Amino acid sequence: MIFHKNLGKTPFERSKTLRQLIENGDVSLGGNWQLKIYGTLTCRAGKRMKVENRVFFKDLDAALAGGFRPCAVCLRDDYRIWKQKSRQ
Repeated sequence: MIFHKNLGKTPFERSKTLRQLIENGDVSLGGNWQLKIYGTLTCRAGKRMKVENRVFFKDLDAALAGGFRPCAVCLRDDYRIWKQKSRQ
């Protein structure tokens, strides 16, 4: 389900660990644990979230399995589809 919530204690440890996971293909999406939103690793909205709320996923299936929804900022089309389905 959710992948890598705690990557280290210091910003340097977290950055180094995350970079390694991305390079290995173990992480491709990020998310907000509290809001249950996933998005790209380069999302401007995602970069502003608190460190303690960040989670990372290997792929889309892992994010969806955790009950997360697409980000309205970086995954606008996916968000619109999700929103239409959730209204039905």
